Amino acid sequence: MAKGFAKSLRDSLTRTRNTVFSRVAGLLGASEITEETWDKLEELLIRADVGVSTTMYLVDRLRQRAQNEAILQAGELQKALREELRALLPDASPLNLGDREQDVVLVVGVNGSGKTTSIAKMAHRWQRMNRRVLLAAADTYRAAAVEQLDVWAKRVGVDIVKGPRGGDPGAVVFDAIQAASARNKDLIIVDTAGRLHTQYNLMSELQKVHKVAEKKVDGAPHETLLVLDATTGQNALSQARHFQEAVEVTGIVLAKLDSTAKGGMVFAIARELELPVRFVGTGETLNDLAPFDPDVFIEGLFD
Repeated sequence: MAKGFAKSLRDSLTRTRNTVFSRVAGLLGASEITEETWDKLEELLIRADVGVSTTMYLVDRLRQRAQNEAILQAGELQKALREELRALLPDASPLNLGDREQDVVLVVGVNGSGKTTSIAKMAHRWQRMNRRVLLAAADTYRAAAVEQLDVWAKRVGVDIVKGPRGGDPGAVVFDAIQAASARNKDLIIVDTAGRLHTQYNLMSELQKVHKVAEKKVDGAPHETLLVLDATTGQNALSQARHFQEAVEVTGIVLAKLDSTAKGGMVFAIARELELPVRFVGTGETLNDLAPFDPDVFIEGLFD
């Protein structure tokens, strides 16, 4: 990982580190391990939004290791905790992009999650990697959604295909793929409707968009990225499960990580959803999108 991205990822964890994990590090200092140590550790992990289930798993694993490895000092336990946290974040395979004439990336997520901004950041990132990007504004239902994406497209300097307000999202995707072929674009990023995940019609529309892409381009969408708002913590996991039921989500974009102390939710995402975190939003500018690196993330929580 480039030094600049590593620093931005570490910096985005400042609130999580200062609010919770610095206290974890303090707890796991030089003192002996007592029952209070376990109780306090459990409390701190839940406060960081690691999630109850994942917290229980971690504490159980550490108890077993303390017994099996004769760990008596809490300082030794901190090393074990780092190892267990890292084990929850397997190295993700490379993105399924770049091996064909056209790649299609579907971006899903509820309104307010940071979806539109994340799309702009990804477009900017991939354009700088010499990809010829086109945006498809398939969120035709939300007021100003198309206009917002259009503004970002102009800032980034990429093409955009739009449809009428309230129009058929599938038709926008169809037109965008045709336009990409005509304009020699090799990467299509599709914005989708982001109404509440509990609404059945939204999920059926997402499935339709998915099928349109699949019919037009072999194997599309090649990545389906779910944007989650880090500030919503465990609520984001509930959203993710609904989206997984509707479309085959392949990875997570964790937006607004720099604005929250709930960075521990990454571990719940990895363990409970079995999805890789692909990118992390580290600020508000176009450059503030860091590829997720598990080792840098763990270091950023403690150091």
